[in-house]
Amino acid sequence: MAVVPGVELSAVDDRNVEVHILGLHLDDLSRIETPLTRFQADRVARAESIVAALNRGGVPVTMEAVMAEAGPGAVGRPHVARALVAGGWVRDLREAFDRWLGTDKPAYVEKPRLEIADAVKLIHDAGGVAIWAHPGRDGTRQRVEAMVALGLDGVEVSHPGHSMDDMNRLNALARHRDLLRSGGSDWHGATDGPRVLGVMKVPNDWNEAQAARATRYRPADVWRSPAESRS
Repeated sequence: MAVVPGVELSAVDDRNVEVHILGLHLDDLSRIETPLTRFQADRVARAESIVAALNRGGVPVTMEAVMAEAGPGAVGRPHVARALVAGGWVRDLREAFDRWLGTDKPAYVEKPRLEIADAVKLIHDAGGVAIWAHPGRDGTRQRVEAMVALGLDGVEVSHPGHSMDDMNRLNALARHRDLLRSGGSDWHGATDGPRVLGVMKVPNDWNEAQAARATRYRPADVWRSPAESRS
């Protein structure tokens, strides 16, 4: 089993649309540790603001209940939604977002803004490759090329949320532009459903290509080949 050090960063494009950027094959975690610590603190502050907004709206959910849902992971809106379901204030996660947590809803709080170029730089500085996570139908040639101009290395092709048309189109675009391809289940702890751990089968040559490309962002004297890393 190959273990790939990675991270997923939320960033925004020039239209203020959120995109998720994967950093894979990170080599020097110390280069990204401080920004990640800051992002985690920002997440907690955002969750506190969401809880305060819910309280003002008459929903007495607590920060303790939200953090209990998050456990040791980074807290986010899905954990607030789960706390709302557990407390009986909404029927399910969809209602939590449709009624309270979605964009322009009463308890929506924006994230601190991280530009795509800055997210890519953080990943490259840590010796990893930057991949656009689950672009789906938004992964048009125009948008991908605009992100490549900002340093993007590749696109996630295989994802449970992608249709076969999405995967075929993204695969063809990656081949045409010599972009890296990735895939994954986008697992968030579910025990069943379309996003369970291991549901997506990712070709090993995609992983090898990612590892090879990552050498561009590392000092030559500290790089280890994929074969050496497995030994």
